[in-house]
Amino acid sequence: MHESTVVNPTKLVVLGVSMLVGLLAWSDDFITLQGERIVYTVECRHGDWQGKRCSGQLVASERFGFKTVKARREVLFWTVGVDETSGKFTDCLIEDGRNWTCAPTADASLTVTRELVHGQPVADSSGFARPLRAVAKWRWWLLRWGISLGNQASD
Repeated sequence: MHESTVVNPTKLVVLGVSMLVGLLAWSDDFITLQGERIVYTVECRHGDWQGKRCSGQLVASERFGFKTVKARREVLFWTVGVDETSGKFTDCLIEDGRNWTCAPTADASLTVTRELVHGQPVADSSGFARPLRAVAKWRWWLLRWGISLGNQASD
């Protein structure tokens, strides 16, 4: 005798919605490790930057990681996947891992921002940090896979 398996449609809907919510949370870095944030940057290949717009081809570039240490008023930062010295900011006002601002230091030239607001990097108007040209995580991955959706950074 052969048993047939009947799948409950409610379970399928719940599973589908859960997977969609999980994918959206991952793609926007909504869920991250405590006090950590990654900024996904892009470069303009075969062209020049005109504000946030690239006249050439937008390609995935470096990823910059940030971790807050609220008790010491520090923000540690690094370039993801690169074996080079990390840096840190030591004079920071930290609300949480998504909201902080730091005074400029010599290390600022190793990264792209000294401030996050609601998890989004803020361009450094003091000129100490590198130019900020960032995109959402999902878009950075598409660019890395060779799929371009326009020529403008979203920072």
